Amino acid sequence: MKILRITTAGSVDDGKSTLIGRLLYETNSLKTDQLEHIETKSRSLGYDYLDFSLATDGLLTEREQGITIDVSNLYFSTPKRRFIIADAPGHVEYTRNMVTGASNAEVAIILLDARKGVMEQTKRHLYITQLLGIKHLIFTINKMDLIEYDHDKFLEIKAQIDNLLGEYTWETQSFFIPVAALKGDNIISKSENMPWYKGETLLSLIESIEIEQDIQENTLLQVQQVIRPKTEIHHDYRGFVGKVKSGMFAKGDEVEVFPSGSKSKIKAIEKYGEEKTNIGTGENATLLLEDEIDASRGNTILKSNHSLQSSNQINAKICWMQSNALNPNNKYWLQHGVQKSMVKTKEINTKMNWQEWVSESTESLQMNDIGEVSFQLAQPLLFAPFHLNKKLGAFILIDPNTNNTAGVGFIQ
Repeated sequence: MKILRITTAGSVDDGKSTLIGRLLYETNSLKTDQLEHIETKSRSLGYDYLDFSLATDGLLTEREQGITIDVSNLYFSTPKRRFIIADAPGHVEYTRNMVTGASNAEVAIILLDARKGVMEQTKRHLYITQLLGIKHLIFTINKMDLIEYDHDKFLEIKAQIDNLLGEYTWETQSFFIPVAALKGDNIISKSENMPWYKGETLLSLIESIEIEQDIQENTLLQVQQVIRPKTEIHHDYRGFVGKVKSGMFAKGDEVEVFPSGSKSKIKAIEKYGEEKTNIGTGENATLLLEDEIDASRGNTILKSNHSLQSSNQINAKICWMQSNALNPNNKYWLQHGVQKSMVKTKEINTKMNWQEWVSESTESLQMNDIGEVSFQLAQPLLFAPFHLNKKLGAFILIDPNTNNTAGVGFIQ
């Protein structure tokens, strides 16, 4: 099976770092010095158990405060599969970190404290997983040992989550697992303390879960550079270099250039100096065309049978990431791959009210808010809605005064 990308989510102190540390420990993925550090630190803190959260808290600030701040990518494997886990922070102040940490995930492990049930941050993280198109959700009800492994409480929390999911038409595959990460219940092996649970352990589930491949109907490459050696040997050489954002190109394909509309055919495909018959999503390549057409950095070469939209107006869900609020008429740089365009905020339509679990009207977005916004672009953008193509439906907004990332957007 291919490598599985997982993100964790949940409120502060729900036990995400402990859960991941337990997984690393039980799969023999911790190095000797990491184990020694965990043992020494646990003793120095007066614990009579191993504090597995120490395996993931990398920053000094995290170790001092006992919370996760930065996003850590952790790697481990079993005989059945390889994994990458993004340990994302749970504190509301670092919601933007969770968005970036989960951006490439295929599965989300959403932790809840069995004593507390669904919290506001649970709703926020659940919404973000769907904003990012994560279809496989594992709701891990942690700290079951602190409620004496109460089956009724587990069912009550499950019902709360089912109600949240039922209010939206999301296509999700949801699993519910009661665990005690600190003690290892239902993490690697079935817990004797919860005989009423008949499902899989967490490790067994992530080892066997199947991820469907996205079907990408549109094929395109954004030009990063144009190669013109102008040497005697390569006097007429004109190569368009970039990464294939979606689909697959083959020699002989009919293509067109956006925004000019010029058409041609692929004469040759080169990768690292070697000629190829085809090239696919995520690969860097050089396309040579039969005709001498004009294309430059930021232009797009795409198959002529595409179904992409082109517009200088878009509606997008925005996660706002900077302290300065997003207000109508604000201007930003919109970065879509290598294409960059100045945009103006036309209208801020709605933002999520996490307590009520509804979208409500608003006039601005504050840091860590998520809302729907309309933009006017200085030049047309070639895109697909995010739910149809993640590569072509996402962008970032850059503050022109500071060059900092101001927000991340998902085209609707």
